[in-house]
Amino acid sequence: MTAGYDPHAFEPFAVTVDLAVLTVRAGALHVLLIRRGQEPYAGTWALPGGFVLPRESAETAARRELAEETGLAPGVVAALHLEQLRTYSDPDRDPRMRVVSVAFAALVPDMPEPAAEGGGDADRARWVPVSDATAPSRGPGARPGPGPDAGPDVGPDASPDASPGAGPGVGVGLGGGAGLAFDHAVILADARERVGSKLEYTCLATAFCPPEFTLGELQAVYETVWDTALDRPNFRRKVLATPGFVEAVPGAARLTGGRGKPAALYRPGPATALHPPLLRPSEGPAR
Repeated sequence: MTAGYDPHAFEPFAVTVDLAVLTVRAGALHVLLIRRGQEPYAGTWALPGGFVLPRESAETAARRELAEETGLAPGVVAALHLEQLRTYSDPDRDPRMRVVSVAFAALVPDMPEPAAEGGGDADRARWVPVSDATAPSRGPGARPGPGPDAGPDVGPDASPDASPGAGPGVGVGLGGGAGLAFDHAVILADARERVGSKLEYTCLATAFCPPEFTLGELQAVYETVWDTALDRPNFRRKVLATPGFVEAVPGAARLTGGRGKPAALYRPGPATALHPPLLRPSEGPAR
């Protein structure tokens, strides 16, 4: 121990991790949510996460919690694009005690429905359209997170048995208008804005795509995250003119349902940054 230092001079507090895991499926941006099986907020939907153990880094804890609370295979979790979002430290964000959360954003291609293993705080996990998870509450039993900056109540008035893959605007089982637990609505909003901004100047969009993808699938990622329709020829020209953004897969093509010839397939190129950036339209038609 350092001489003269009193480790009891400051009140102890806990550190947690929270994960905003985003994907594009059924033409909509989805977020991975878990339903809490324990208090506080038992029965309320939340982002995956949990407490950082004494000998863990925040990123190690994030990947461990994601595997435990969703049932995703360790190999899948290890391969996720995971980046630190920001730290949330409002003194009243958790009713149990002072808890500081390190939030992460994870970006994945479309995957099957997860299954919580029954351990930890989660009793159920599913992909939910972000538009549903951030919709203002309409139910009489709304239960927002604590504190004045906990964010808006979220969740449609939906049946618990509604189809999880039904797409935006359809009941997905958030139940009774209940808000996301803690300040997770704020974290989710911050994660979506971060991802939307990073699509402009990095190659992050390919993290939402399968290993081999068409330019139409890549454009759909931008349109879904930005909620903006893009001009197809202009988008294709910009992508192919950006060094290292994508690489053509020799001899590979995929039928896309149209009457034309099969679409060429591409894979991520070696670049990590876009020069010039691919800026979202300042004003454009909504999808």
